[in-house]
Amino acid sequence: MVDLNLLAYLEGFLTEERKEKFQKILASRTNHITIAMEDVYQLHNTSAVMRSCEVFGVQQLHVIEQKFGKRIDREIAMGAQKWVDVQRYNSVTSCIEKLRSQGYQIIATTPHNDSCLLHEFDISQRSALFFGTEKEGLSPEILAQADGFLKIPMVGFTESLNISVSAAIVIQDLTSRLRQSEIAWSLTPEERLHYRMQWTQNSIKDVARIMERYSQPPSFEPSQNSSTQT
Repeated sequence: MVDLNLLAYLEGFLTEERKEKFQKILASRTNHITIAMEDVYQLHNTSAVMRSCEVFGVQQLHVIEQKFGKRIDREIAMGAQKWVDVQRYNSVTSCIEKLRSQGYQIIATTPHNDSCLLHEFDISQRSALFFGTEKEGLSPEILAQADGFLKIPMVGFTESLNISVSAAIVIQDLTSRLRQSEIAWSLTPEERLHYRMQWTQNSIKDVARIMERYSQPPSFEPSQNSSTQT
């Protein structure tokens, strides 16, 4: 639950332009689709996918680090880590269980024989789109648990794309179609408040000190004319 008084206090440190920009961007954000990456070895690819999520309005990115523990490359993410939620998992199972509990179907992006072409994919259901490693693709564990498969149509000799390029194409296509649809894809009012608070805190230097000052009761200083009763 967001403390509205605290939010109003913190937003007082922002310009009107900044607050309006937050509202505008939140109106285009979605959790209807989300992205999951499995053991991506190249650090810059994870960071680039995060940046694509931020640019095209996907609020959450799930990163499975079962094999490779990696930090986010801040230079390539270009600040996207301040505006996108990154959820980290130590196993495929924990990631899939979490996403299913949130109502997502598991969609594996792979040139599988039964894969649906991107432009034919049904966007009406909440979907978690999984992207795999650069060389091997998604693990058999994810493929076995997937509810469906998705692929980008290709007409050249090359049979695959870099993962960050693939993710950008998929995210841009699906979010564009969502915004043109009648599907309830937007964030809930509660989610918007949550992110307003989170983004406001991320925008303020020394926010911990400012919040501490807010939580402290004002000190009482008696005036010179006051008297003490006995």
